[in-house]
Parts: sequence; structure tokens; C-alpha cells
Amino acid sequence: MALDVVILAAGKGTRMKSSLPKVLHKLAGKPMVEHIIESALALDAQTVNVVYGHGAQLLQDALSAHDVNWCLQSQQLGTGHAVKQALPYLNDAHDVLIVVGDAPLISTQTLQRLIDTRKHADFALLTVHLDDPTGMGRIVRGNSGRQGGNGGDNITAIVEHKDATDEQLNITEINTGMMLMSVVDLKRWLSQLTNQNAQGEYYLTDVIAMAAGEGKTIKAAHPVWAREVEGVNNRVQLASLERAYQMRHAEQLMTQGASIADPSRIDVRGQLSIGEDVSIDVNCVFEGEVSLGNNVSIGPNCVLKDCAIGDDTTIEPFSMIVQAQVGPACTVGPYARLRPGTDMRAGAKVGNFCEIKKAVIGEGSKVNHLTYIGDAQIGKGVNIGAGTITCNYDGVNKFQTVIEDNVFVGSNSSLVAPVNIGAGATVGAGSTITKDISAEDLSVARAKQRNISGWQKPTKPA
Repeated sequence: MALDVVILAAGKGTRMKSSLPKVLHKLAGKPMVEHIIESALALDAQTVNVVYGHGAQLLQDALSAHDVNWCLQSQQLGTGHAVKQALPYLNDAHDVLIVVGDAPLISTQTLQRLIDTRKHADFALLTVHLDDPTGMGRIVRGNSGRQGGNGGDNITAIVEHKDATDEQLNITEINTGMMLMSVVDLKRWLSQLTNQNAQGEYYLTDVIAMAAGEGKTIKAAHPVWAREVEGVNNRVQLASLERAYQMRHAEQLMTQGASIADPSRIDVRGQLSIGEDVSIDVNCVFEGEVSLGNNVSIGPNCVLKDCAIGDDTTIEPFSMIVQAQVGPACTVGPYARLRPGTDMRAGAKVGNFCEIKKAVIGEGSKVNHLTYIGDAQIGKGVNIGAGTITCNYDGVNKFQTVIEDNVFVGSNSSLVAPVNIGAGATVGAGSTITKDISAEDLSVARAKQRNISGWQKPTKPA
């Protein structure tokens, strides 16, 4: 059966104490609702429909990369009313999956369980058993109002906590707000909803009793992981889910061969793939798509984003690597910054307080201290002295510096691009190089030193 998805994301989230819509608050580096959209898109749904309200433009701007239909709920009149806003986009020949927008950990695997359950029932409902279900709507099965001994009894209703009998309060199975049914059935039931309740709202959960009244079979699916279905109402809950997500990710990495110094102090905000015997120290952040080869060591407090690190490479503490390639047996840092376009070849070294941008650092070459290399091609076996910079920008245009194999650049040198330094050449410390240097030549470019006697130092006013 083809599938349409409806994501309920119209709530303001007043308990977040924020002008930002609740579903745009981030978990693992991206908006909560984006996690849900990606899980839904992985199901090959025909349409993904996002019901929005508060902060409409913010939502649409933040999620513009995704192919979704936007369904405005201009007045928040309940979950049933929210789903009605998506009806124009639903195909009567399809099933419809309804997902809440503030449960960011929901996985494609769990949603697939709901789809598989629907194959054997008219109506599939995602439920979970909690040790403490206080305040949650209870799942009532069969005619007795009890939970049901084997979990296979037909669901007949959801009873809110405040309306539950003492017997029903003992039920530990609760509603998650996520469900799956035919579009035709949903449209019929939504047309029968009323707002005759204390809140004056149209409740989506009322359709369950309607389905039971028609004799429909209503079966439950359960999440792969109970925390997947937890919603977020405030920043405390969001932080709790963030740590749960990260801890689960850390456990997966450790089973794949990583040693993590403290699993409670790692943040993965994207896709991290690793080889064997990887070591990750505390407070490291991985964003976008990051790959770590075998025997890679990441020191504490590093940030890696959209980069690849080769086998046997060491990233020293407090280093940042963004959109860069680091080859095998390299050393980076401490306190190094590799910017987009950096390509370190095998055995290269970039040391403390160095910044590299759009440059190739050749095999075995060293850029050890207090140096900026930008828009450069550096060959093999090159040594760049402390305080060296490539002057690659004239205020309008960028120019390239080429340093061929086995060049030695003395400390505190400025290489004014465009310039080419031939293989085996030496640049004297403190030089400003503005012209090409031939292979094996020594270039010294310094102003003549003058010593001035009796020079009057500036003084502060009395």
C-alpha cells in the first residue's frame, strides 16, 4: 500500500520559553522535526506533509532542502484539527502515517514496524510500556478495560489519565500519538470529530474509539527503543534526549571498534564512520559526514566536520578540521585549524596554532608552528618555519603559492603570491618573497638593519 505521511509540527511550545518554534530546537545539530522528516522520507512515502503554525517562515526556511508539503494550521484547535489541514494532499488509495513533530528520536525502523502491523489490521497504533505512565493516555484493550494478558487483544480506546478508573490507572501501556490507517477511514472519522470537551479541541485520539465502534481491528506496534517516542516540551527534556541519543551513538561506535574515553562526552551531529582501534578522547564533536580510518587517535576538545582522516593519523587536542582530507600517518595540532580544501598527504604534519586553507601539504612535509598557509601547493619533504604566511589575497583576488619538493622556508617569512619556489630552494628567515626562486637557490629578502642611537621612546601623558 502506498503511503502518505503527516507530521504534526504546529505547536508553539510555550514551555521552551523561546521565540523559535519548538520543533526547530536542535538535537544532534539539526532541528527536531528534521530528524522526523528524514525518517519518514526513508520510508519511500509518496508525500510528506508538515502541519505548521507558529513561526511559519522560520520553519520553511530551515527545512527548505526537503521535499514536503506545507499545511497551515492558522488556529491551534487540537490534533484532529491539525490533521485535517493535510487532507487535500492525501490520496484516498493510500495509507496515512501520522507522526508527532516533537519526538525527534523516532527511527525509520520503528515506523516500519507500524507499517508491518498495519498489514494485519485495519488500524495500527504505536504504543509503549512505561514503568511510570503518570499523566499519559492509557491503552484499553478488549471489553474489560484491562491491558490484556498477551498483548494481542484488540485495542478499543485510549483513556486519558484524568478520566481513567483505578483499574485503568494500573495499565502501563500508553499512547505515543503515532498511528497508521487508510486515508478513506481517516477522512470519515475526522468528519465526525467534535470539540465537546473541556479544552474545546478536536482530539485525534477520538478516532480510535470510532474505529473500534465500527469493529475495526486495532493492533499495536512497539518502538525499537523506548526513548524514541519521548516528546519534548521543555529544554530539560530536550537535553535529556540529546544525551540519550549521544550515549546510544557512543555505544554503537564502541561495538564497531572505537575506544571512547567518556561516552557521556561525545557529540555526533551527522554520520561518523570508523575503522578499527580508533581512540576518541573527551568533548569531541563530529558534524556532517566524517570518516576515521584504522588506528586514528582524536585528542580532547576537537571538532571535525565533513572530513576524512586516514589510517594511523593523530589529531592532537583542540584542533578543528572542516571539509578537509587528512592522509595516513599524519599529525595535526594541537590547536590547529584545517579549513575547507586542505589536503594533507601521507606523513605530513601541521602543528600548533597553524591554519591551512585550500592547500595541499605534500608527503612528509611539515608546517609546525604559528603559520598560515592558504591557496598553496606544497610538495614533498618541505619544512615551513614558524611564523610563515602565504600572502594570498590582495583585497580583491586570491593568488596561489607553489612550493616544490624539499624546500626549506625559514621562520617569519612572507610569501607574496603568486610566487613559485623551486625544488630544494632555501628561504632565509625573516624574508618577504615577491619573486620566483629557482631550484636549489638561497633567497634572503630583508631590509638593511639600522641601529638608531638616542631614539626617544613615546611616553604616556602625565
